[in-house]
Amino acid sequence: MTVRVALADDHPMYRFGLRAALETSPEVEVVGEAGDGDELVALVGRHSPDVVLTDLSMPRMTGTAAALELAVRHPQVAVLVLTMHEDDASLFAALRAGVRGYLLKGADRTEIVRAVLSVAAGEAVYGPAVARRIVDFYTGAARDYRAQTFPELTGREREVLELLAAGLGNHEVARRLQLSEKTVRNHVSAVLTKLQVPDRAAAVARARDSGLGMPQAGRHLPGT
Repeated sequence: MTVRVALADDHPMYRFGLRAALETSPEVEVVGEAGDGDELVALVGRHSPDVVLTDLSMPRMTGTAAALELAVRHPQVAVLVLTMHEDDASLFAALRAGVRGYLLKGADRTEIVRAVLSVAAGEAVYGPAVARRIVDFYTGAARDYRAQTFPELTGREREVLELLAAGLGNHEVARRLQLSEKTVRNHVSAVLTKLQVPDRAAAVARARDSGLGMPQAGRHLPGT
């Protein structure tokens, strides 16, 4: 069976080369291309591909935001990231958005085609460097990553922010950390000030984008 693929990247020449590489496989059919996340979501709505192969950094709507949108509108579509970004924040934000695979742009044609076919079959696919980061997360490097995230916050403020990002209210945070609700409110106020955000929703968004907390709808970071 042919796997139908939609491509998204804001560089037309890269899309051209990627399409040519994919179409050397008789098992892959490219049904359309998009230059940003908005175009990608519309493209998926028109063509119902099996797999989306997308970059992360794109104008108007990023690949991560598009993946979140597709998870709601078209949960049957497998999203595979192909990007130059190998930092933890980009990786874990994409995983939390529900992507099924994450490759770096150094991957060759064989690896990309294999990844497309694998995610279409329901598997999760990660390049070697990405897989090492995920293993590190499971084996304890997550603690180091959290400690380096938002260095302007104290350890307690970071704990409060992570629990807020996990969806807990002040009462639950207070119970979890064995603090008074007044103390939690003070910590939340300090977090908003230090992160220079207008409200707790904005703070939660920043925390989740940086890999802290546990997203809703059952999608969560490894180790959180």
